[in-house]
Amino acid sequence: MSFAALIAEVKAAQPWADATIKTLLGRLMRKNLVASERQDGRQLYRPLVTREAYVDAEIQALADRLFGGEVAALARRLAGGAT
Repeated sequence: MSFAALIAEVKAAQPWADATIKTLLGRLMRKNLVASERQDGRQLYRPLVTREAYVDAEIQALADRLFGGEVAALARRLAGGAT
Protein backbone atom coordinates (compact mmCIF):
# COMPACT_ATOMS: atom_id res chain seq x y z
CA MET A 1 0.00 0.00 0.00
CA SER A 2 1.40 3.41 -0.87
CA PHE A 3 1.84 6.07 1.78
CA ALA A 4 -0.87 8.22 0.16
CA ALA A 5 -3.32 5.30 0.20
CA LEU A 6 -2.42 4.51 3.80
CA ILE A 7 -2.98 8.15 4.84
CA ALA A 8 -6.36 8.20 3.05
CA GLU A 9 -7.48 4.96 4.69
CA VAL A 10 -6.51 6.06 8.21
CA LYS A 11 -8.12 9.47 7.74
CA ALA A 12 -11.36 7.77 6.68
CA ALA A 13 -11.47 6.17 10.14
CA GLN A 14 -9.68 8.75 12.33
CA PRO A 15 -9.35 12.55 12.06
CA TRP A 16 -5.55 12.40 12.52
CA ALA A 17 -2.93 14.70 11.05
CA ASP A 18 -0.37 13.30 8.60
CA ALA A 19 2.38 13.70 11.22
CA THR A 20 0.42 11.58 13.71
CA ILE A 21 -0.02 8.84 11.14
CA LYS A 22 3.70 8.95 10.29
CA THR A 23 4.55 8.62 13.99
CA LEU A 24 2.21 5.64 14.37
CA LEU A 25 3.63 4.02 11.23
CA GLY A 26 7.18 4.43 12.56
CA ARG A 27 6.22 2.79 15.85
CA LEU A 28 4.50 -0.09 14.07
CA MET A 29 7.62 -0.62 11.95
CA ARG A 30 9.88 -0.63 15.04
CA LYS A 31 7.60 -3.27 16.58
CA ASN A 32 7.89 -5.37 13.38
CA LEU A 33 4.16 -5.13 12.74
CA VAL A 34 4.56 -3.26 9.43
CA ALA A 35 7.30 -3.42 6.77
CA SER A 36 8.19 -0.96 4.05
CA GLU A 37 10.01 -1.35 0.78
CA ARG A 38 10.85 0.94 -2.10
CA GLN A 39 9.26 -0.13 -5.38
CA ASP A 40 9.24 1.87 -8.60
CA GLY A 41 10.37 4.97 -6.72
CA ARG A 42 7.56 4.75 -4.16
CA GLN A 43 7.61 3.57 -0.57
CA LEU A 44 5.11 0.75 -0.07
CA TYR A 45 3.90 -0.60 3.26
CA ARG A 46 2.51 -4.00 4.19
CA PRO A 47 1.41 -5.66 7.43
CA LEU A 48 3.63 -8.35 8.92
CA VAL A 49 0.89 -9.82 11.14
CA THR A 50 -2.74 -10.54 10.42
CA ARG A 51 -5.48 -8.70 12.27
CA GLU A 52 -6.50 -12.01 13.84
CA ALA A 53 -3.00 -12.66 15.18
CA TYR A 54 -2.80 -9.10 16.55
CA VAL A 55 -6.20 -9.38 18.28
CA ASP A 56 -5.26 -12.79 19.74
CA ALA A 57 -2.01 -11.35 21.14
CA GLU A 58 -3.85 -8.35 22.66
CA ILE A 59 -6.45 -10.62 24.27
CA GLN A 60 -3.70 -12.79 25.73
CA ALA A 61 -1.84 -9.71 27.01
CA LEU A 62 -5.02 -8.48 28.71
CA ALA A 63 -5.64 -11.91 30.24
CA ASP A 64 -2.01 -12.03 31.41
CA ARG A 65 -2.28 -8.61 33.02
CA LEU A 66 -5.67 -9.01 34.70
CA PHE A 67 -6.36 -12.73 35.09
CA GLY A 68 -3.01 -14.48 35.48
CA GLY A 69 -3.04 -15.53 31.84
CA GLU A 70 -6.42 -17.26 31.98
CA VAL A 71 -8.28 -16.27 28.82
CA ALA A 72 -11.33 -18.26 29.98
CA ALA A 73 -11.54 -16.08 33.12
CA LEU A 74 -11.40 -12.97 30.93
CA ALA A 75 -14.16 -14.37 28.71
CA ARG A 76 -16.34 -15.19 31.73
CA ARG A 77 -15.88 -11.68 33.08
CA LEU A 78 -16.75 -10.12 29.72
CA ALA A 79 -19.85 -12.30 29.56
CA GLY A 80 -20.95 -10.93 32.91
CA GLY A 81 -20.06 -13.89 35.06
CA ALA A 82 -17.79 -14.18 38.07
CA THR A 83 -14.10 -14.79 37.57
